Amino acid sequence: MTTNEGVDKTSSPEKKKQNRRGKGEGSIFQRKDGSWTATINLGSDTNGKRVRKTVYGATKKLVTDKLTRLQNQKLDGTYVDSGKMTVCDLLDRWLEDSAKLNTAPNTHTRYESVVRIHLKPAIGTIKLAQLKPMHVQSMLATMERDGVGERSRGHCYAVLRRALNVGMKWGLLIRNVCEAVDPPKQHRSEVRPLTAEQARTILELSKKTRWHAVFALAITTGLRQGELFALAWDDINLDCGVLSVRHSLEEVSGKLRLKEPKSKSGRRQVTLPAGAIDALWQHKAIQLTEGLATCPMVFCDTEGNLLRKSNFERRVWKKFRDSAEIPKTTTFHDLRHTSATMLLGAGVHPKVVQERLGHSSIQLTMDTYSHVLPSMQQDAATKFDRILEAKSG
Repeated sequence: MTTNEGVDKTSSPEKKKQNRRGKGEGSIFQRKDGSWTATINLGSDTNGKRVRKTVYGATKKLVTDKLTRLQNQKLDGTYVDSGKMTVCDLLDRWLEDSAKLNTAPNTHTRYESVVRIHLKPAIGTIKLAQLKPMHVQSMLATMERDGVGERSRGHCYAVLRRALNVGMKWGLLIRNVCEAVDPPKQHRSEVRPLTAEQARTILELSKKTRWHAVFALAITTGLRQGELFALAWDDINLDCGVLSVRHSLEEVSGKLRLKEPKSKSGRRQVTLPAGAIDALWQHKAIQLTEGLATCPMVFCDTEGNLLRKSNFERRVWKKFRDSAEIPKTTTFHDLRHTSATMLLGAGVHPKVVQERLGHSSIQLTMDTYSHVLPSMQQDAATKFDRILEAKSG
């Protein structure tokens, strides 16, 4: 007489069939050493080759959890496999296939420099899939200990973050680890405008020279140096007293080229004061005596060639700066700050100053020239007193 005692019902063919996983759902096995492993089919790659992922764990539950996560990622499309790709590989591809096409040449050169000098030596050999926030945080901390400035550290963080964002778009990453890293604190550099007396001295010294108009426009319009050197006579209407900023001059790999402003706010019209208009008429006459009557550029060298910033700084700006006994730390760009500070100090509305400078927002203008705010606040309080006194009288 037979009985069912001692029979392992779980080993029956019917039970095994019920426990069998469906196609693509993965399979779990126990290895000879007692550990567990699971394998799942994740579809095919771009070459049609089947992609399988294997995970390991000390217990069946641990492996089952890993397998479940993979299944969920497969279903919602968040699974990515960057394979053996390193951070260095991604940075090279990003520089060539994305940054080079979507940024100005000078910007791309700066990105390449940051990648080559800082990012590759620090984290380039790490596999992309294994990059963690602590790697980035450690890199920034090491740079600070080595004396790398906050601006350079900020550039490193920004460049890596941008590259990883593109990596996410390409499906190589699930998240950007930079989002979990404290970015380097950036302290705005101190603005060092000239005093009114120093500005007058520069203008006086440059009179009757071929450079007077450069200084007159820099101080009265606040144009950037590249914008000044890109000005063509077609951009200026002396009869109406208006100039249009349409281009900026930049140097890339030793070659000069004109480029359009990066933003809509950079492309603007600036009304000229009488002193600047007179300086431009004088400059036109000087060009005529130099045989440059047909030169399309407002500012050029004696041969009619575009001006290089480095040559101008060395041969012109330093000479006038020293003659005016202005501190050697003062740059030509500080004339732009001088223009803005003078206007704000005179009570010109910040919105007008923003438009003249070509800032993207009024907040940027106010943040940059916050040193002028205390005097503006005092002036506002004084005017308020006068209003009340006039009413009471």
